[in-house]
Amino acid sequence: MAGNSKDSKILEYKDTISQLNITLAAQTELIKSLQKTLEADRLEKENLRQQIEYLTKKLFGTSSEKRKDVDGQLNLFDEAEQEADGNWNPELPEDVIIPSHKRKAKRTHAELFKNVPSCDEIISLPEEERNCPSCGTQMECIGKEFVRHEFRFTPAKGKVVNIYHETYKCPACAVSEENPDEQTFVKAPVAEALIPGSYASESVVAWVMNQKYQNGMPLNRQEQDWAQLGAPLSRATLANWIIYCAEHYLSPVYEYFHRQLLKRKYLMADETRVQVLKEPERNPETDSWMWLFRSDEDDLPPIVFYHYTETRAKYNAESFLNGFTGYLETDGYQGYNNLPGIKRCSCWSHMRRYFIEAVPKGKEYDYSNPAVQGVQFCSKLFECERYSKAKKHSAAQRKEFRIQKEKPILDAFWNWMEQQKPVKGTRFDKAVNYAQNRKDTLMTYLEDGHCSLSNNLSENAIRPFTVGCRNWLFSATPKGATASSMVYTMVEMAKANELNIYKYLTYLLAQRPNEDMSDEQLGHFAPWSEAVKASCQN
Repeated sequence: MAGNSKDSKILEYKDTISQLNITLAAQTELIKSLQKTLEADRLEKENLRQQIEYLTKKLFGTSSEKRKDVDGQLNLFDEAEQEADGNWNPELPEDVIIPSHKRKAKRTHAELFKNVPSCDEIISLPEEERNCPSCGTQMECIGKEFVRHEFRFTPAKGKVVNIYHETYKCPACAVSEENPDEQTFVKAPVAEALIPGSYASESVVAWVMNQKYQNGMPLNRQEQDWAQLGAPLSRATLANWIIYCAEHYLSPVYEYFHRQLLKRKYLMADETRVQVLKEPERNPETDSWMWLFRSDEDDLPPIVFYHYTETRAKYNAESFLNGFTGYLETDGYQGYNNLPGIKRCSCWSHMRRYFIEAVPKGKEYDYSNPAVQGVQFCSKLFECERYSKAKKHSAAQRKEFRIQKEKPILDAFWNWMEQQKPVKGTRFDKAVNYAQNRKDTLMTYLEDGHCSLSNNLSENAIRPFTVGCRNWLFSATPKGATASSMVYTMVEMAKANELNIYKYLTYLLAQRPNEDMSDEQLGHFAPWSEAVKASCQN
Protein backbone atom coordinates (compact mmCIF):
# COMPACT_ATOMS: atom_id res chain seq x y z
CA MET A 1 0.00 0.00 0.00
CA ALA A 2 2.85 2.34 0.86
CA GLY A 3 4.41 1.73 -2.55
CA ASN A 4 1.17 2.48 -4.29
CA SER A 5 0.81 5.73 -2.34
CA LYS A 6 4.28 6.87 -3.32
CA ASP A 7 3.69 5.99 -6.94
CA SER A 8 0.46 7.98 -6.91
CA LYS A 9 2.25 10.95 -5.42
CA ILE A 10 4.99 10.73 -8.07
CA LEU A 11 2.43 10.49 -10.85
CA GLU A 12 0.55 13.45 -9.37
CA TYR A 13 3.76 15.48 -9.18
CA LYS A 14 4.59 14.58 -12.77
CA ASP A 15 1.13 15.72 -13.90
CA THR A 16 1.57 18.94 -11.96
CA ILE A 17 4.99 19.55 -13.52
CA SER A 18 3.54 18.81 -16.95
CA GLN A 19 0.70 21.25 -16.36
CA LEU A 20 3.14 23.87 -15.09
CA ASN A 21 5.33 23.42 -18.17
CA ILE A 22 2.28 23.85 -20.40
CA THR A 23 1.25 26.93 -18.44
CA LEU A 24 4.80 28.28 -18.59
CA ALA A 25 4.94 27.73 -22.35
CA ALA A 26 1.57 29.43 -22.77
CA GLN A 27 2.70 32.35 -20.60
CA THR A 28 5.91 32.61 -22.61
CA GLU A 29 3.93 32.73 -25.85
CA LEU A 30 1.60 35.29 -24.32
CA ILE A 31 4.54 37.43 -23.25
CA LYS A 32 6.01 37.24 -26.75
CA SER A 33 2.66 38.15 -28.24
CA LEU A 34 2.27 41.07 -25.86
CA GLN A 35 5.81 42.22 -26.68
CA LYS A 36 4.97 42.13 -30.37
CA THR A 37 1.77 44.05 -29.66
CA LEU A 38 3.68 46.61 -27.61
CA GLU A 39 6.27 46.98 -30.37
CA ALA A 40 3.54 47.36 -32.97
CA ASP A 41 1.83 49.94 -30.77
CA ARG A 42 5.12 51.75 -30.32
CA LEU A 43 5.71 51.82 -34.06
CA GLU A 44 2.14 52.94 -34.69
CA LYS A 45 2.54 55.66 -32.08
CA GLU A 46 5.78 56.77 -33.72
CA ASN A 47 4.17 56.76 -37.16
CA LEU A 48 1.24 58.79 -35.85
CA ARG A 49 3.63 61.22 -34.19
CA GLN A 50 5.48 61.67 -37.47
CA GLN A 51 2.17 62.09 -39.26
CA ILE A 52 1.11 64.80 -36.81
CA GLU A 53 4.44 66.57 -37.26
CA TYR A 54 4.11 66.30 -41.04
CA LEU A 55 0.55 67.65 -41.12
CA THR A 56 1.44 70.41 -38.65
CA LYS A 57 4.33 71.41 -40.89
CA LYS A 58 2.06 71.35 -43.94
CA LEU A 59 -0.52 73.47 -42.16
CA PHE A 60 1.67 75.99 -40.37
CA GLY A 61 5.21 75.57 -41.73
CA THR A 62 6.93 77.09 -44.71
CA SER A 63 6.20 75.52 -48.10
CA SER A 64 9.72 76.15 -49.38
CA GLU A 65 11.99 73.15 -49.87
CA LYS A 66 15.15 75.23 -49.74
CA ARG A 67 17.54 74.31 -46.95
CA LYS A 68 20.65 75.91 -45.60
CA ASP A 69 23.61 73.72 -44.70
CA VAL A 70 25.41 74.26 -41.42
CA ASP A 71 29.19 74.71 -41.54
CA GLY A 72 31.03 71.64 -40.33
CA GLN A 73 28.04 69.31 -40.56
CA LEU A 74 28.53 68.24 -44.15
CA ASN A 75 31.50 66.08 -43.13
CA LEU A 76 29.16 63.79 -41.20
CA PHE A 77 27.16 63.24 -44.35
CA ASP A 78 30.29 62.67 -46.42
CA GLU A 79 31.58 60.07 -43.99
CA ALA A 80 28.34 58.10 -44.09
CA GLU A 81 28.26 58.11 -47.89
CA GLN A 82 31.88 57.10 -48.27
CA GLU A 83 31.01 53.95 -46.37
CA ALA A 84 28.38 53.22 -49.00
CA ASP A 85 30.90 53.50 -51.83
CA GLY A 86 34.54 54.04 -51.05
CA ASN A 87 35.35 55.18 -54.59
CA TRP A 88 32.82 58.00 -54.57
CA ASN A 89 33.89 61.54 -53.83
CA PRO A 90 30.81 63.59 -52.93
CA GLU A 91 32.57 66.91 -53.48
CA LEU A 92 32.23 68.38 -56.93
CA PRO A 93 35.50 68.99 -58.79
CA GLU A 94 37.21 72.32 -58.27
CA ASP A 95 36.15 73.57 -61.70
CA VAL A 96 32.48 73.12 -60.75
CA ILE A 97 31.62 76.28 -58.84
CA ILE A 98 27.99 77.11 -58.26
CA PRO A 99 27.58 80.86 -58.81
CA SER A 100 26.51 82.69 -55.67
CA HIS A 101 23.21 84.48 -55.57
CA LYS A 102 23.42 88.19 -56.30
CA ARG A 103 20.77 90.65 -55.33
CA LYS A 104 19.19 92.29 -58.35
CA ALA A 105 20.14 95.90 -58.86
CA LYS A 106 17.35 98.33 -58.10
CA ARG A 107 15.59 99.25 -61.34
CA THR A 108 15.72 102.80 -62.54
CA HIS A 109 12.60 104.85 -63.27
CA ALA A 110 13.11 104.35 -67.00
CA GLU A 111 13.32 100.56 -66.60
CA LEU A 112 10.39 100.36 -64.18
CA PHE A 113 7.92 102.29 -66.35
CA LYS A 114 9.36 101.65 -69.81
CA ASN A 115 5.99 100.41 -71.15
CA VAL A 116 3.84 103.10 -69.50
CA PRO A 117 2.89 106.27 -71.43
CA SER A 118 4.28 109.44 -69.89
CA CYS A 119 3.64 113.15 -70.15
CA ASP A 120 4.94 116.34 -68.60
CA GLU A 121 3.02 118.45 -66.13
CA ILE A 122 4.34 121.99 -65.72
CA ILE A 123 3.33 123.86 -62.58
CA SER A 124 3.08 127.58 -63.33
CA LEU A 125 3.05 130.44 -60.86
CA PRO A 126 -0.48 131.85 -60.40
CA GLU A 127 -1.11 135.07 -62.33
CA GLU A 128 -1.65 137.14 -59.19
CA GLU A 129 1.73 136.05 -57.78
CA ARG A 130 3.85 136.93 -60.83
CA ASN A 131 4.73 140.43 -59.65
CA CYS A 132 8.18 140.96 -58.15
CA PRO A 133 7.90 141.10 -54.33
CA SER A 134 10.65 143.79 -54.30
CA CYS A 135 9.63 146.28 -56.99
CA GLY A 136 6.22 145.03 -58.23
CA THR A 137 7.36 144.45 -61.86
CA GLN A 138 5.75 141.47 -63.64
CA MET A 139 8.23 138.59 -63.76
CA GLU A 140 9.13 136.46 -66.78
CA CYS A 141 9.47 132.65 -66.91
CA ILE A 142 13.10 131.75 -67.54
CA GLY A 143 12.95 127.94 -67.39
CA LYS A 144 11.72 124.86 -65.58
CA GLU A 145 13.24 122.53 -63.01
CA PHE A 146 12.48 118.79 -62.55
CA VAL A 147 10.89 117.94 -59.19
CA ARG A 148 9.84 114.24 -59.14
CA HIS A 149 8.14 111.37 -60.98
CA GLU A 150 4.58 110.33 -60.14
CA PHE A 151 2.72 107.23 -61.29
CA ARG A 152 -0.99 107.99 -61.65
CA PHE A 153 -3.89 105.64 -62.24
CA THR A 154 -7.05 106.21 -64.28
CA PRO A 155 -9.87 103.87 -63.19
CA ALA A 156 -11.36 101.62 -65.85
CA LYS A 157 -14.47 102.82 -67.61
CA GLY A 158 -16.76 101.47 -70.28
CA LYS A 159 -18.79 103.08 -73.01
CA VAL A 160 -21.55 102.09 -75.39
CA VAL A 161 -20.66 102.50 -79.06
CA ASN A 162 -23.57 102.89 -81.47
CA ILE A 163 -22.39 101.49 -84.79
CA TYR A 164 -23.80 102.84 -88.06
CA HIS A 165 -22.61 102.25 -91.57
CA GLU A 166 -23.04 104.75 -94.35
CA THR A 167 -24.77 104.12 -97.65
CA TYR A 168 -23.40 105.54 -100.90
CA LYS A 169 -25.03 106.00 -104.29
CA CYS A 170 -23.69 106.90 -107.68
CA PRO A 171 -24.91 110.35 -108.83
CA ALA A 172 -24.05 109.58 -112.45
CA CYS A 173 -26.40 106.65 -112.80
CA ALA A 174 -29.74 107.80 -114.20
CA VAL A 175 -32.88 106.59 -112.49
CA SER A 176 -35.98 106.14 -114.60
CA GLU A 177 -39.50 105.62 -113.44
CA GLU A 178 -39.62 102.36 -115.36
CA ASN A 179 -36.37 100.97 -113.80
CA PRO A 180 -35.91 102.48 -110.34
CA ASP A 181 -33.67 99.55 -109.28
CA GLU A 182 -30.93 100.64 -111.68
CA GLN A 183 -29.64 103.13 -109.11
CA THR A 184 -26.38 101.88 -107.57
CA PHE A 185 -26.05 101.79 -103.76
CA VAL A 186 -23.03 100.64 -101.75
CA LYS A 187 -22.91 100.22 -97.98
CA ALA A 188 -19.77 100.32 -95.89
CA PRO A 189 -18.89 96.78 -94.71
CA VAL A 190 -19.31 96.05 -91.01
CA ALA A 191 -17.82 93.07 -89.19
CA GLU A 192 -20.31 90.61 -87.73
CA ALA A 193 -21.04 90.84 -84.04
CA LEU A 194 -18.65 88.85 -81.86
CA ILE A 195 -21.64 86.97 -80.45
CA PRO A 196 -24.85 87.09 -82.55
CA GLY A 197 -27.55 89.16 -80.88
CA SER A 198 -25.19 90.32 -78.13
CA TYR A 199 -23.60 93.67 -77.28
CA ALA A 200 -20.34 91.97 -76.25
CA SER A 201 -17.15 93.23 -77.87
CA GLU A 202 -13.67 91.72 -78.12
CA SER A 203 -12.30 94.09 -75.50
CA VAL A 204 -15.01 93.27 -72.94
CA VAL A 205 -14.85 89.48 -73.33
CA ALA A 206 -11.04 89.53 -73.29
CA TRP A 207 -11.13 91.58 -70.08
CA VAL A 208 -13.54 89.12 -68.44
CA MET A 209 -11.25 86.23 -69.42
CA ASN A 210 -8.16 88.07 -68.23
CA GLN A 211 -9.73 88.88 -64.87
CA LYS A 212 -10.84 85.32 -64.21
CA TYR A 213 -8.05 83.21 -65.67
CA GLN A 214 -5.08 85.50 -65.11
CA ASN A 215 -6.08 87.41 -61.97
CA GLY A 216 -8.23 84.68 -60.40
CA MET A 217 -11.31 86.91 -60.02
CA PRO A 218 -14.52 84.82 -60.06
CA LEU A 219 -17.45 85.98 -62.11
CA ASN A 220 -19.58 86.97 -59.12
CA ARG A 221 -16.94 89.56 -58.12
CA GLN A 222 -16.67 90.73 -61.70
CA GLU A 223 -20.44 91.16 -61.70
CA GLN A 224 -20.04 93.58 -58.80
CA ASP A 225 -17.24 95.45 -60.60
CA TRP A 226 -19.31 95.88 -63.75
CA ALA A 227 -22.21 97.18 -61.67
CA GLN A 228 -19.91 99.87 -60.26
CA LEU A 229 -19.24 100.96 -63.86
CA GLY A 230 -22.98 101.22 -64.54
CA ALA A 231 -23.15 98.01 -66.59
CA PRO A 232 -25.39 95.39 -64.87
CA LEU A 233 -23.77 92.32 -66.42
CA SER A 234 -24.79 89.12 -64.66
CA ARG A 235 -22.37 86.29 -63.99
CA ALA A 236 -24.50 84.01 -66.21
CA THR A 237 -24.04 86.43 -69.11
CA LEU A 238 -20.29 86.59 -68.52
CA ALA A 239 -20.06 82.79 -68.37
CA ASN A 240 -22.00 82.44 -71.62
CA TRP A 241 -19.67 84.92 -73.31
CA ILE A 242 -16.61 82.91 -72.24
CA ILE A 243 -18.06 79.57 -73.36
CA TYR A 244 -19.30 80.88 -76.73
CA CYS A 245 -16.02 82.61 -77.62
CA ALA A 246 -13.94 79.65 -76.48
CA GLU A 247 -15.96 77.23 -78.59
CA HIS A 248 -16.07 79.39 -81.72
CA TYR A 249 -12.81 81.37 -81.75
CA LEU A 250 -10.29 79.82 -79.34
CA SER A 251 -11.01 76.17 -80.13
CA PRO A 252 -9.28 76.12 -83.58
CA VAL A 253 -6.09 77.65 -82.13
CA TYR A 254 -6.35 75.33 -79.12
CA GLU A 255 -6.43 72.25 -81.36
CA TYR A 256 -3.57 73.67 -83.42
CA PHE A 257 -1.46 73.95 -80.26
CA HIS A 258 -2.31 70.32 -79.47
CA ARG A 259 -1.07 69.17 -82.86
CA GLN A 260 2.10 71.21 -82.52
CA LEU A 261 2.71 69.83 -79.03
CA LEU A 262 2.57 66.24 -80.27
CA LYS A 263 5.31 67.04 -82.80
CA ARG A 264 7.77 67.86 -80.04
CA LYS A 265 10.19 65.27 -78.69
CA TYR A 266 10.30 66.34 -75.04
CA LEU A 267 7.14 66.91 -72.98
CA MET A 268 6.13 67.39 -69.35
CA ALA A 269 2.81 66.57 -67.69
CA ASP A 270 0.94 67.15 -64.46
CA GLU A 271 -2.69 66.96 -63.36
CA THR A 272 -4.92 68.34 -60.63
CA ARG A 273 -8.48 67.95 -59.39
CA VAL A 274 -11.36 70.16 -60.48
CA GLN A 275 -14.98 70.01 -59.39
CA VAL A 276 -17.65 70.05 -62.12
CA LEU A 277 -21.19 70.13 -60.79
CA LYS A 278 -23.34 68.92 -63.68
CA GLU A 279 -21.45 66.07 -65.32
CA PRO A 280 -23.80 63.42 -66.75
CA GLU A 281 -24.41 60.46 -64.43
CA ARG A 282 -21.92 61.71 -61.82
CA ASN A 283 -22.33 63.22 -58.38
CA PRO A 284 -21.40 66.89 -58.02
CA GLU A 285 -18.83 65.97 -55.36
CA THR A 286 -16.96 63.58 -57.68
CA ASP A 287 -13.48 64.70 -58.68
CA SER A 288 -12.80 65.58 -62.29
CA TRP A 289 -9.33 66.39 -63.62
CA MET A 290 -7.47 69.16 -65.36
CA TRP A 291 -4.31 67.97 -67.10
CA LEU A 292 -1.31 70.12 -67.94
CA PHE A 293 0.95 69.17 -70.83
CA ARG A 294 3.80 71.39 -71.89
CA SER A 295 6.99 71.34 -73.92
CA ASP A 296 10.27 70.65 -72.15
CA GLU A 297 13.58 72.48 -72.47
CA ASP A 298 13.94 71.86 -76.21
CA ASP A 299 15.12 75.36 -77.24
CA LEU A 300 11.84 75.94 -79.15
CA PRO A 301 9.00 78.35 -78.28
CA PRO A 302 7.20 76.95 -75.24
CA ILE A 303 3.76 75.35 -75.58
CA VAL A 304 1.54 75.13 -72.47
CA PHE A 305 -1.67 73.14 -72.84
CA TYR A 306 -4.58 72.47 -70.46
CA HIS A 307 -6.93 69.53 -71.00
CA TYR A 308 -10.11 68.66 -69.07
CA THR A 309 -11.38 65.09 -68.53
CA GLU A 310 -13.95 63.53 -66.23
CA THR A 311 -11.52 60.97 -64.78
CA ARG A 312 -7.83 60.42 -64.25
CA ALA A 313 -7.90 57.07 -66.03
CA LYS A 314 -4.87 56.05 -68.05
CA TYR A 315 -6.79 56.03 -71.34
CA ASN A 316 -7.20 59.82 -71.08
CA ALA A 317 -3.43 60.35 -71.10
CA GLU A 318 -3.02 57.71 -73.81
CA SER A 319 -5.71 59.33 -75.97
CA PHE A 320 -4.28 62.84 -75.59
CA LEU A 321 -0.69 61.73 -76.31
CA ASN A 322 -1.66 59.54 -79.28
CA GLY A 323 0.94 60.20 -81.98
CA PHE A 324 3.62 61.53 -79.65
CA THR A 325 6.98 59.76 -79.49
CA GLY A 326 9.74 60.94 -77.20
CA TYR A 327 10.47 61.66 -73.55
CA LEU A 328 7.75 62.49 -71.04
CA GLU A 329 8.63 64.04 -67.66
CA THR A 330 6.01 63.42 -64.95
CA ASP A 331 5.49 62.86 -61.25
CA GLY A 332 4.89 59.38 -59.82
CA TYR A 333 1.39 58.80 -61.22
CA GLN A 334 1.30 55.30 -62.74
CA GLY A 335 -1.21 56.24 -65.43
CA TYR A 336 1.69 57.35 -67.62
CA ASN A 337 3.40 53.94 -67.49
CA ASN A 338 3.91 51.93 -70.66
CA LEU A 339 2.41 54.46 -73.06
CA PRO A 340 3.30 53.47 -76.64
CA GLY A 341 6.31 55.24 -78.12
CA ILE A 342 7.08 57.15 -74.92
CA LYS A 343 10.10 57.02 -72.61
CA ARG A 344 9.10 58.20 -69.18
CA CYS A 345 11.28 60.40 -66.98
CA SER A 346 10.46 60.67 -63.27
CA CYS A 347 10.86 63.88 -61.32
CA TRP A 348 13.73 64.26 -58.85
CA SER A 349 11.97 67.16 -57.14
CA HIS A 350 9.24 64.73 -56.10
CA MET A 351 11.93 62.28 -54.97
CA ARG A 352 13.59 64.95 -52.84
CA ARG A 353 10.20 66.03 -51.45
CA TYR A 354 9.57 62.51 -50.12
CA PHE A 355 12.88 62.62 -48.25
CA ILE A 356 12.22 66.13 -46.93
CA GLU A 357 8.85 65.01 -45.58
CA ALA A 358 10.53 62.05 -43.90
CA VAL A 359 13.00 64.20 -41.92
CA PRO A 360 11.95 64.17 -38.23
CA LYS A 361 11.15 67.47 -36.58
CA GLY A 362 14.31 69.19 -35.37
CA LYS A 363 16.59 66.82 -37.33
CA GLU A 364 16.90 68.92 -40.48
CA TYR A 365 20.67 69.27 -40.00
CA ASP A 366 21.39 65.90 -38.43
CA TYR A 367 23.45 64.38 -41.24
CA SER A 368 23.50 60.98 -39.55
CA ASN A 369 19.75 60.73 -40.19
CA PRO A 370 19.09 58.66 -43.36
CA ALA A 371 16.27 60.93 -44.56
CA VAL A 372 18.63 63.94 -44.40
CA GLN A 373 21.22 61.92 -46.30
CA GLY A 374 18.65 61.21 -49.01
CA VAL A 375 17.91 64.93 -49.28
CA GLN A 376 21.63 65.62 -49.67
CA PHE A 377 21.98 63.17 -52.55
CA CYS A 378 19.13 64.88 -54.41
CA SER A 379 20.47 68.35 -53.63
CA LYS A 380 23.86 67.50 -55.12
CA LEU A 381 22.19 66.53 -58.38
CA PHE A 382 20.41 69.88 -58.47
CA GLU A 383 23.69 71.68 -57.76
CA CYS A 384 25.20 70.03 -60.82
CA GLU A 385 22.18 71.03 -62.92
CA ARG A 386 22.40 74.65 -61.78
CA TYR A 387 26.07 74.73 -62.70
CA SER A 388 25.37 73.28 -66.15
CA LYS A 389 22.62 75.84 -66.70
CA ALA A 390 24.86 78.68 -65.55
CA LYS A 391 27.49 77.53 -68.05
CA LYS A 392 24.81 77.52 -70.79
CA HIS A 393 25.73 74.04 -71.91
CA SER A 394 24.25 72.72 -75.13
CA ALA A 395 22.18 69.53 -74.97
CA ALA A 396 25.18 67.43 -75.99
CA GLN A 397 27.42 69.15 -73.43
CA ARG A 398 24.80 68.71 -70.71
CA LYS A 399 24.51 64.99 -71.46
CA GLU A 400 28.29 64.56 -71.24
CA PHE A 401 28.42 66.63 -68.05
CA ARG A 402 25.72 64.47 -66.47
CA ILE A 403 27.56 61.26 -67.31
CA GLN A 404 30.81 62.57 -65.83
CA LYS A 405 29.54 64.39 -62.74
CA GLU A 406 26.05 63.14 -61.90
CA LYS A 407 26.31 59.44 -62.77
CA PRO A 408 28.77 58.77 -59.88
CA ILE A 409 26.38 60.51 -57.47
CA LEU A 410 23.51 58.37 -58.76
CA ASP A 411 25.55 55.16 -58.41
CA ALA A 412 26.36 56.05 -54.82
CA PHE A 413 22.73 56.91 -54.16
CA TRP A 414 21.48 53.51 -55.32
CA ASN A 415 24.23 51.70 -53.38
CA TRP A 416 23.19 53.65 -50.30
CA MET A 417 19.55 52.87 -51.01
CA GLU A 418 20.19 49.11 -50.97
CA GLN A 419 21.55 49.36 -47.44
CA GLN A 420 18.52 51.11 -46.00
CA LYS A 421 16.18 49.10 -43.77
CA PRO A 422 13.38 51.54 -42.96
CA VAL A 423 10.66 50.80 -40.44
CA LYS A 424 7.57 49.73 -42.32
CA GLY A 425 4.88 52.39 -42.61
CA THR A 426 7.11 55.37 -41.82
CA ARG A 427 7.53 58.32 -44.16
CA PHE A 428 11.12 57.27 -44.77
CA ASP A 429 9.84 53.82 -45.81
CA LYS A 430 7.54 55.54 -48.31
CA ALA A 431 10.49 57.56 -49.67
CA VAL A 432 12.64 54.47 -50.09
CA ASN A 433 9.82 52.53 -51.80
CA TYR A 434 9.05 55.50 -54.06
CA ALA A 435 12.68 55.60 -55.23
CA GLN A 436 13.11 51.84 -55.64
CA ASN A 437 9.88 51.51 -57.63
CA ARG A 438 10.99 54.24 -60.06
CA LYS A 439 14.69 53.58 -60.38
CA ASP A 440 14.63 53.10 -64.15
CA THR A 441 12.58 56.22 -64.91
CA LEU A 442 14.62 58.32 -62.45
CA MET A 443 17.70 57.46 -64.52
CA THR A 444 16.15 58.14 -67.96
CA TYR A 445 17.14 61.82 -68.00
CA LEU A 446 20.79 60.78 -68.49
CA GLU A 447 19.97 59.60 -72.03
CA ASP A 448 19.35 63.06 -73.52
CA GLY A 449 20.53 66.53 -72.56
CA HIS A 450 17.14 68.03 -73.40
CA CYS A 451 15.45 66.02 -70.63
CA SER A 452 14.94 67.81 -67.34
CA LEU A 453 15.93 66.59 -63.89
CA SER A 454 12.57 67.69 -62.47
CA ASN A 455 8.99 68.36 -63.46
CA ASN A 456 9.03 71.85 -61.92
CA LEU A 457 8.16 73.64 -65.17
CA SER A 458 4.82 71.84 -65.48
CA GLU A 459 4.09 72.26 -61.76
CA ASN A 460 4.66 75.99 -62.13
CA ALA A 461 2.44 76.07 -65.21
CA ILE A 462 -0.48 74.31 -63.49
CA ARG A 463 -0.21 76.42 -60.33
CA PRO A 464 -2.27 79.35 -61.76
CA PHE A 465 -5.17 76.93 -62.21
CA THR A 466 -4.91 75.52 -58.68
CA VAL A 467 -4.69 79.04 -57.23
CA GLY A 468 -7.62 80.22 -59.35
CA CYS A 469 -9.74 77.28 -58.14
CA ARG A 470 -9.50 78.60 -54.59
CA ASN A 471 -11.45 81.63 -55.74
CA TRP A 472 -13.99 80.30 -58.22
CA LEU A 473 -14.09 76.79 -56.63
CA PHE A 474 -15.81 74.83 -59.43
CA SER A 475 -17.15 74.72 -62.97
CA ALA A 476 -20.91 74.37 -63.41
CA THR A 477 -20.86 72.20 -66.55
CA PRO A 478 -18.42 70.17 -68.67
CA LYS A 479 -18.72 72.85 -71.37
CA GLY A 480 -17.57 75.43 -68.83
CA ALA A 481 -14.63 73.25 -67.74
CA THR A 482 -13.61 72.69 -71.37
CA ALA A 483 -13.85 76.43 -72.07
CA SER A 484 -11.69 77.07 -69.00
CA SER A 485 -9.04 74.68 -70.31
CA MET A 486 -8.97 76.61 -73.61
CA VAL A 487 -8.72 80.05 -72.03
CA TYR A 488 -6.10 78.92 -69.52
CA THR A 489 -4.11 77.55 -72.45
CA MET A 490 -4.18 80.94 -74.21
CA VAL A 491 -3.32 82.79 -71.00
CA GLU A 492 -0.36 80.55 -70.14
CA MET A 493 0.85 80.50 -73.75
CA ALA A 494 0.93 84.29 -73.75
CA LYS A 495 2.71 84.34 -70.40
CA ALA A 496 5.30 81.71 -71.42
CA ASN A 497 6.06 83.62 -74.62
CA GLU A 498 6.26 87.00 -72.84
CA LEU A 499 3.17 88.57 -74.41
CA ASN A 500 0.63 90.91 -72.85
CA ILE A 501 -2.16 88.49 -71.91
CA TYR A 502 -5.07 90.89 -72.36
CA LYS A 503 -3.74 92.08 -75.72
CA TYR A 504 -3.30 88.50 -76.92
CA LEU A 505 -6.85 87.49 -75.94
CA THR A 506 -8.22 90.62 -77.61
CA TYR A 507 -6.16 89.88 -80.73
CA LEU A 508 -7.52 86.33 -81.02
CA LEU A 509 -11.12 87.44 -80.58
CA ALA A 510 -10.70 90.28 -83.07
CA GLN A 511 -9.12 88.02 -85.71
CA ARG A 512 -11.68 85.27 -85.10
CA PRO A 513 -9.84 82.13 -86.24
CA ASN A 514 -12.13 79.32 -87.44
CA GLU A 515 -11.99 75.58 -87.95
CA ASP A 516 -11.78 75.90 -91.74
CA MET A 517 -8.30 77.43 -91.50
CA SER A 518 -5.21 75.35 -92.29
CA ASP A 519 -2.38 74.88 -89.82
CA GLU A 520 -0.36 77.39 -91.81
CA GLN A 521 -3.07 79.99 -91.33
CA LEU A 522 -3.59 79.13 -87.66
CA GLY A 523 0.16 79.47 -87.15
CA HIS A 524 -0.25 83.23 -87.63
CA PHE A 525 -2.16 83.29 -84.32
CA ALA A 526 0.57 81.51 -82.34
CA PRO A 527 2.47 83.61 -79.78
CA TRP A 528 5.72 83.13 -81.68
CA SER A 529 4.43 84.58 -84.96
CA GLU A 530 5.81 87.98 -85.92
CA ALA A 531 2.33 89.49 -86.35
CA VAL A 532 1.32 88.50 -82.81
CA LYS A 533 4.59 89.74 -81.34
CA ALA A 534 4.14 93.10 -83.03
CA SER A 535 0.59 93.49 -81.71
CA CYS A 536 0.69 91.86 -78.29
CA GLN A 537 3.99 92.60 -76.62
CA ASN A 538 4.03 95.00 -73.68
